[in-house]
Amino acid sequence: MIRTVVLCLSFVLVANSAAAETKVPQSPAEISLGFAPVVEKSAPAVVNIYAKIVRQGRANPFFSDPFFRDFFGGGFGAPQPRVQNSLGSGVILTSDGYVVSNYHVVGSATEIRVVTTDRREYSAKVVLGDEESDIAILRLDAADDLPFLKMRDSDLVAVGELALAIGNPFGVGQTVSSGIISGLARTGTATGNARGYFIQTDAPINPGNSGGALIDVNGDLIGINTSILTRSGGSNGIGFAIPANLVAAFLRQAQTGNDSFVSPWAGMAGQHMSADIAESLGLVLPLGVVVSDLHKLSPLTEAGVKVGDIITHVDGKEVNSPAEMKFRMAIAGVGGTSVLTLLRVEEQPEVTIDLVRAPETPAAEETTLDDETAFPGLTVARVNPALIARLGLLLSQTGVVVVDPGPYGGRSGLRAGDVLESINGQGVERPRDAVRALTDPGRRVQLDILRGGKPASLRFRL
Repeated sequence: MIRTVVLCLSFVLVANSAAAETKVPQSPAEISLGFAPVVEKSAPAVVNIYAKIVRQGRANPFFSDPFFRDFFGGGFGAPQPRVQNSLGSGVILTSDGYVVSNYHVVGSATEIRVVTTDRREYSAKVVLGDEESDIAILRLDAADDLPFLKMRDSDLVAVGELALAIGNPFGVGQTVSSGIISGLARTGTATGNARGYFIQTDAPINPGNSGGALIDVNGDLIGINTSILTRSGGSNGIGFAIPANLVAAFLRQAQTGNDSFVSPWAGMAGQHMSADIAESLGLVLPLGVVVSDLHKLSPLTEAGVKVGDIITHVDGKEVNSPAEMKFRMAIAGVGGTSVLTLLRVEEQPEVTIDLVRAPETPAAEETTLDDETAFPGLTVARVNPALIARLGLLLSQTGVVVVDPGPYGGRSGLRAGDVLESINGQGVERPRDAVRALTDPGRRVQLDILRGGKPASLRFRL
C-alpha cells in the first residue's frame, strides 16, 4: 500500500510561472502530509457566499378587474414577493476585499453575505458582473488585511497537472477535492448562460462549488469553478473553470470603476475550421477560425482582413474557435492592440488591430413608448455596432430593434433583439417611425419582425 501511495505522489508537479518541475516526496512525513500544506495556505482565501434574491410573484388574474379589486380590498390578488436563497463560493483576490464568484450565484441578488473560514461575516455588493462570462466581482464592506490567492498565468497551465478544487458543495462546509487538468481551450460546453473558454478538470465539482477556486500545487489560482457536465446532478469528473487570466481582466476593470465588463469588439463572424472546410481549402490540418462576415466598421476590416481569411493565432496564441479569439482579445483589453496571424494562399501575414469598444455609430436614438401608444414601456433603438454586440444581432443588421419589450410588449410576444421591419404595413427605419405607427394605430396591429434573422409576424386586437 505504501508503494502505491509513493507511485501516485511521485507525479506531483510543482508549477510556477516559468516552468514545471517534478518533485518526488523524500520522506514518510512528506507522503503523509499530502496536499495539507497547500490547503492550509490557500483555503482561508476561499469564502462561502449566501445570496438572497427577491422575486415578484404572479398577480391574481382577478386583480385587473376593478370590481374584484374594490370589493376585496387593495391587497386582493396583489403579487406577493418570493424570497430565494442561493448558495455558492467565492475567492478573495485582494487584501482590501475584492472577491470573485459566478454571476449565476450573485448576479440577481438583493442581499449578499460572505463568510470566511474563520467565521467572519461581511456584507457585499456586486461591483462588476457579466452574465455571458458568468463572472461577478464583489466588494466586501469594511474589509481589510484579508488573505487572498495569487493568480497564476493560466496560459502556462498544462494538461496533466494536479489541481485542487475548493468550495462549499451542497452547503456542507468548505471541502477540498483533487484531480488533474483534463483539457484546455474548451468552448461551447458550459451550462446555463456561460459561454466562452474554459479549463477542464476531473477534480469533483458539485452544486455549491460554483465560484470556488481551482488551484495548482503551489496554491496559486488557476481558475474559478463554474459548471459541470452531468446527467445525475452530481459530479461525473467533467468540470469547467474560468481561466485566471480572464478573472484578472475583470478585476482590473472593477478596480478602475467599471460596473459592466467592456470587451474589445471584433466586428467579425467566424466559424470553426472543420475537416471538410480544411480539405476544400487544401489544408493539411483543420486549424484556425474562418472569417465568414465582417462589419464595415470592424477594426479587422480596417487592418485589411477579408472574408475567407483564416485566423490562426492571436498574440502568438493558437485559436480554433470564435470563443477562443474573443477570450484572447478580452484579456488583452480595450485600448491596446493585438496581432493576428492569418493563413492565406502561399503566405502567412500578420496584421495589428486596435482593440476598441463597439462604436455607437449611428446614434441609437433609444426611445421608450408612453401611455399614448399601443405598447407603453416598449423601448426601441436604431441598430448600431454596440447594439449588435449587446443583443447578438447579425453584423449586417440595420433598422430598429427592440431593446426592452416592456410589460405589454412582453405579454404580446415581443422579445429583446426583435427587429421591427414594418407596423401595419408602414416601414420602420428610425425609432420615431415606430412611435408614430403605434400611436393610435386602430383596433388591429400587425408587426412584421426579424427574429434571429428569420421573418415573423405578430398580430393583435386592441
